[in-house]
Amino acid sequence: MLKGKNGAGDLASCPMDFILRLLMGPWTTYILYTLGEQGPQRFGELKRRVTGVSAKMLTERLRSLEQAGLVTRHYEATIPPKVTYALAARGHELRGVLGTLAAVGSKWLAEDAAAANVPRQAAE
Repeated sequence: MLKGKNGAGDLASCPMDFILRLLMGPWTTYILYTLGEQGPQRFGELKRRVTGVSAKMLTERLRSLEQAGLVTRHYEATIPPKVTYALAARGHELRGVLGTLAAVGSKWLAEDAAAANVPRQAAE
């Protein structure tokens, strides 16, 4: 459980604060959305799909998401070792929310692009 500044479990009293703290941080929602849309992936494949993330940051975020119970890490002792990341049960619960956010984001991007292409009227 996440703890507040005083060490008590007071963040559990606000579910929005609790979930947003789990999801905040660079690349977190992008990683979760990609795993939800593309399914389980190896590290290199995930890094290619999450455009712009560094290997160090991706590793850090995946560890954090695994610790939060949103992502699972499956290790196979092959040569070279095979590590696959997938959404855990909690991660799957977020798919609908992330899909809705993606739809709103696409709509807003289209609206902003259309507004940028409209010639501005001269000030009267």
